[in-house]
Amino acid sequence: MGLKSTSILILILVSFSVKASFILLPMDDTTQQNHLKAYGITFWCLEKKYKASWLLNYRGGSFLLPDASDIRKECQVRGVSFEILSDADTNSILNEIASPSQNMETVVLEKAPKIAVYTPKGKQPWDDAVTLVLTYAEIPFTPIYDEEVLSDQLIMYDWLHLHHEDFSGQYGKFYASFKSTPWYIEQKKSAEEMAAKLGYSKVSQEKGAVAKKIRDFVIGGGFMFAMCSATDSFDIALTADGVDICEPMFDGDPSEANYQSKLIFANSFAFKDFTLERRPEKYEFSDIDMTETRRVPMDKDYFTLMQFSAKWDAIPSMLCQNHTQLVKGFMGQTTAFDASLIKSNVLVMGTCELNGEARYIHGEKGKGMFTFFSGHDPEDYQHQVGDPPTVLDLHPNSPGYRLILNNVLFPAARKKKQKT
Repeated sequence: MGLKSTSILILILVSFSVKASFILLPMDDTTQQNHLKAYGITFWCLEKKYKASWLLNYRGGSFLLPDASDIRKECQVRGVSFEILSDADTNSILNEIASPSQNMETVVLEKAPKIAVYTPKGKQPWDDAVTLVLTYAEIPFTPIYDEEVLSDQLIMYDWLHLHHEDFSGQYGKFYASFKSTPWYIEQKKSAEEMAAKLGYSKVSQEKGAVAKKIRDFVIGGGFMFAMCSATDSFDIALTADGVDICEPMFDGDPSEANYQSKLIFANSFAFKDFTLERRPEKYEFSDIDMTETRRVPMDKDYFTLMQFSAKWDAIPSMLCQNHTQLVKGFMGQTTAFDASLIKSNVLVMGTCELNGEARYIHGEKGKGMFTFFSGHDPEDYQHQVGDPPTVLDLHPNSPGYRLILNNVLFPAARKKKQKT
């Protein structure tokens, strides 16, 4: 073989040795131009049966994907920043992550979870931050409501979202401000017709049955993510099972005498020892929520994400992945949780130290798990009825919306045996 031929062969061998084998979607604060769509790329890869890994605490919780031309193209089309890695680069990163001295971990993502969003037919997508961000990130989901839940269709899904809902049968406690508005009248009429169609004499009874079906979905191994009033009203419905807590303007007859004493807190997921708000004209369900008692100026309204050991506490670590530990606060019907009313077996993952409140909590129920995230829309500080939708193109790096997407992607993780 001549010198020229040998040189060509060496060049070919060198080019093969440096051939890119992986794509990194960096998730730090300076490199990634669209954090939210990066989750969508990762989800898309799982749907296409590609392997993916979540690099916990590495550059903001980056994603490692195989190098393929269609993945590169998809990143370019969706405006997601990516880096090409050789095998040597990848091994170096994985070795760094595996080091016992680093609070990092590699979690294999196996399959795209099937996602359901509990939402009434005809509801506008901007009424719900999760629907909004799933649409923006191009992550597919199925809207379901009471008929699907009560006919046991939850078994088809891995992940369920609940948002601005009222499982107590009091129509969101909007009575005082909106009882005469067409949308409230129509919403109440529609809910009553739905309850009757499904065989219930009261909306509160029908919503209670829905809450129990959702409870059973979680106990059986499902993952539930709830925001805003779906968090506390869900637990209230479970604790008040069989107890009439609704006043006549909601269900046509008076509430039970001494209903507070009849609550069974063992039935709830996250909250204990709370006191229900009896006044029907009060836009509040109970003292779980701190909207009216908090004294936090808007410019100081932030909450801090807790730090967990990625190698030992992979689940909360996944749920808290972000490019910042300080997340901008936002309000809702349920703005924040009174920390003293959270059960001891529930993990607090985000707190506002200024007010002693919890914003982001997680727990287990049976074989499944749940996460409650207070507030309505992470990029709309004080969302009002009728406000225009949040335009997520203006917030592609939103830390608050990243927390939602952590929960969406979490069920894709390979389940590891406990190290204890």
